[in-house]
This record gives sequence, structure tokens and C-alpha cells, in this order.
Amino acid sequence: MLQLSNEERIIAIDLGGTKIAAALVSLDGEIMCQEQIPTLAEEGVDAVISRLLAAVDRVVGQVDPPPSWLTSLAIAAAGAIDAENGIVTVSPNLPGWDNVPLKAILEEATGAKVFLVNDASAAALGEYRYGAGRGVENLLYITVSTGIGGGIVVNGRMYAGASGTAGEFGHMTIDAGGPRCACGNTGCLEMLASGKAVAREAQKRISQGVRTRILELAEGEPENITAKLVAAAAERGDAVALEVIDRAAYYLGVGLANLVNIFNPEMIVVGGGMAKMGDMLLEPARKVVAERAFRLPAERVRIVRSQLGDSTGLMGAVAYAQQLAGSV
Repeated sequence: MLQLSNEERIIAIDLGGTKIAAALVSLDGEIMCQEQIPTLAEEGVDAVISRLLAAVDRVVGQVDPPPSWLTSLAIAAAGAIDAENGIVTVSPNLPGWDNVPLKAILEEATGAKVFLVNDASAAALGEYRYGAGRGVENLLYITVSTGIGGGIVVNGRMYAGASGTAGEFGHMTIDAGGPRCACGNTGCLEMLASGKAVAREAQKRISQGVRTRILELAEGEPENITAKLVAAAAERGDAVALEVIDRAAYYLGVGLANLVNIFNPEMIVVGGGMAKMGDMLLEPARKVVAERAFRLPAERVRIVRSQLGDSTGLMGAVAYAQQLAGSV
């Protein structure tokens, strides 16, 4: 087992469907230098791996002389990850990534020890180690963005489940008769509370003839509507935008109440693009938790925004490598 010394640095990589972020990170959580390039996932597996390696080279190239002590790559990737064997089994955001042995490929290409983990699971560990969850032993992380995912930390350790796929909070059923999800189920939390759900609900109301500033911000084109535009309209007092966000916050609160009852966590950290709405989203969700969850766990849990923001994947990857190496 690799032992990481305090002097050692790790290159952390956040591999997503849109961008690849790479950073040189010290074990105390300092990002020393960082690079970001587009994933261009449509170009296929080999092209994406080449771009990932190019991002690593760019980071290493910022250090003069090149670091002889760089022995570890830690990767947080979107999708279902077989972490034990280092395989991306499937990733909805990376077309063609079916059973890709990414760990073995990168270890052969770089000579470094490679750690591979699901990005949302890593984010939970990152918040525990470096972010909002410092000092908290039992926490959940939920990312609310285009989709919804999550991660679990129990007694200071990431919980991945029997097959490594624990934390798919976005696919708990909230409304059995609700809209069909890409996963094949109906009424998933992701279909009711994600950024995609907010945009879809706003588009639906506009198609029904409702007057709203959202369309103005979208330059008159409903297909341009995003959750970010809805939030901008809500901040300017648009009643329809506020209703759409309140609806998403209600369903998010129902999902969080389920998690509170099941896990009894000390903290739930909410990250992702939707979390940037702050209390406009979280305060109504907290009220639903107080109303629907059992009193004792509801009173104990704190529901807070991510402190790591866009760096959750990178810092989570580092925290995962540390955990596996036994250095924390």
C-alpha cells in the first residue's frame, strides 16, 4: 500500500462531461497550480484520455524543475465507478465509456499510482476533510446541478456500498406518478429538483402563456432557459421564477427529509450549481425537512452549502487518495 508523506503532492483530476480540471495539491489541501480544458467527450474515449494526460502535463509543466516526487494521480470521475478495479463502468456524461480500465491505462502512461473514485462520493469526502464538514464524522453530500448525485461519509470514512455505487440520491422516488427519468424510473428526485427540472418547469409555464421575466432573460427563446436564468429572474422579484424555485426546493426538502430519516447525519452539504442560489433554495428545503423528518434527527442535522464549490471534485479526489493510503 502506498504511503503518502507530508512532503508529497498529488495531481488531482476532476473528469466531467464538459471539462477536465487538473491541479497540483498538497496534502494539507493547498491547490498550488491548476489547469482546465474542455473534455470534448463526443470525440471518444481515447481522445478524452489524451486530453486528460495533456492537462496533467500542463500542471507538471508549471513546476520548475519538474517534480521528482510526484507519484500519485487522484481522479474523481462522473459515472458508475468500480473503484476497486479502477474501471469506469458507465458514464452518462462520457459517451462510449463502457468498462474503461482508466486506472490501468493511466498507470501505464504515467508510472504514477492512480486512485479512481466517483465524483460525488469524492465530494463528500472532500467536504469532510477540507470543507464544510471539518469536525463532523457523519455527513452526506448532495450535488444539485443539471442532475443530482451524492456521497456518504460514515464515521469519517467514505461509504461506497457493496458495488461502489452508493449515494445515488437523485434517483430516489419522490413521486411515483411523476415524470420519467433518463434512468428509466418515474418521479426521481432529479426530475423534480435539479437544474434541468427547474428549466423544464419554467419552459412549461411559458408554453401555457404565463408572463414572466424569465423569457426576457432568455432573449425570447424558451430553449435558452436555464436554472441560472430562472434564479436571476427570481432575484429580481419575478413571481413565476420564485414559484418555480419554491417548487424545486419543496421536492429537494422531501428528498432531504428521507435522507435525514435513513442516515441520521450530523450534516448535509449541498453543492452543485443550484446551491449557488443559497437560502432562496435551501431555506424552503430546510422547512420541509423540519416538517417531514422525525423530530430528533431533524433537530440534529445541519443543512449547509458547500465550502469547496467548484473544487469539490479535485479536493475529494485528494481526500480519497489519502484515505486509501492510510494517511488520514
